[in-house]
Amino acid sequence: MVRQTSSLTAVQMLRCPRCRSITVLETLDCSSCGLAVGLHPPTLSMHEATREGVAIDGRTWLPCSNRDWRCNWLVAEDAGAARCMSCRLNRQRPDASDTIALEKLSDASLALRRLLVQLAELGLPVDPYYEREGGLAFDLLSSYSGQGRVTIGHANGVITIDLIETLDDYREALRIRLGEPYRTMLGHFRHEVGHYYQWILVEQTGWIDECRELFGDERVSYSDAIDRHYREGAPHGWQASYISEYATMHPWEDFAESFAHYLHITDSLTTAAAGGLVLQTSRVVGLIDADVAPRHSYQAASTSEMLADWQWLSLLLNRINHAMGRGDLYPFTITEAVQTKIDFVHRVVQDVARRNSGRPVLACLPLTHS
Repeated sequence: MVRQTSSLTAVQMLRCPRCRSITVLETLDCSSCGLAVGLHPPTLSMHEATREGVAIDGRTWLPCSNRDWRCNWLVAEDAGAARCMSCRLNRQRPDASDTIALEKLSDASLALRRLLVQLAELGLPVDPYYEREGGLAFDLLSSYSGQGRVTIGHANGVITIDLIETLDDYREALRIRLGEPYRTMLGHFRHEVGHYYQWILVEQTGWIDECRELFGDERVSYSDAIDRHYREGAPHGWQASYISEYATMHPWEDFAESFAHYLHITDSLTTAAAGGLVLQTSRVVGLIDADVAPRHSYQAASTSEMLADWQWLSLLLNRINHAMGRGDLYPFTITEAVQTKIDFVHRVVQDVARRNSGRPVLACLPLTHS
């Protein structure tokens, strides 16, 4: 069994194993030397991807059989499957004859793999559906290709994503029609996995009472809440207590939205940290009282420390976006009430990470049953 590393620097600044050039998380080939590379999930590091396999910590690792569909993960030779853990989490997918939908599946899977890497960095459990009942699974289906209407959502560990959302024009038109400031595939994955973790880490544990105090009682009728939301819209003054209008619909959605923003914030901060970004008082005189240095991990930090760093980083990122003629990169306001909700999410994640310290999150262990 391979121990899970927790070095965010190693992940965010991946390097080619041959020329040591910086590579991005999704890359198949080094842009500098052309080496075929693959991500080793247990250590979140890049290695050469060859048909013969590469030896890592006493095991042989091969390219995922979905590499032609842009999957760059490696899978252990003794895993009992040719697909990597990320691809095996895909419980349902478009028919093999539907090449258009499969191309969109490839696009969506990039966001899924980025999500899984962040969950591993945070120390959150990823227990596959094929290992236990109620484990995590993804149904990546398409309304575009005649499979019928696909509803994005979560139920009993299964997250359903509509692949039509990979189409930029469709997604942007829907974002505008719904009045949303932000809508991406990665955002969908982060929101829906928030439902999953509320289910397994909060509703089935001692956290549930505090959760209900902050977010409301999740046992109230969800269908009634949907009807009310789309009939009446968000309540007046919602901005004071919620991160988004959608969060006002039901306590489940409030938690999932808060969880998604926690993932947005922590991933952005740690990426900035890996790049060595520091806001220096000497260079922005009169703006900040002390240097702002994003951390490689916020596991030991308080929520107020994390959000203080995010306040200044998001301001900078918004201004950079404006310099490119675009709107805010992060068009949201974190009020005191929202900060309290994000603090709850942070404390749940901290608790789980402490209890699961050293547990292999993405170890690609052999299948017990398929």
